[in-house]
Amino acid sequence: MGGGGHGHDDYEYYLHAKHMYNLDRMKYQKVKMPLAVFTAFSIGVFVPVYAVIFQQKKTASA
Repeated sequence: MGGGGHGHDDYEYYLHAKHMYNLDRMKYQKVKMPLAVFTAFSIGVFVPVYAVIFQQKKTASA
């Protein structure tokens, strides 16, 4: 957020698009949150599984 001259224009746009913007933001957050949870969960599952497989491969080849 920058530029002194754009304040009024942004406010005008915000007034006109307020309702739509809020709906879009809510929709986006409804998608973003489960996505973040799923990503964190996937990493939390994938990393230990990968580590075990990698460890077993190392042990098998030794």
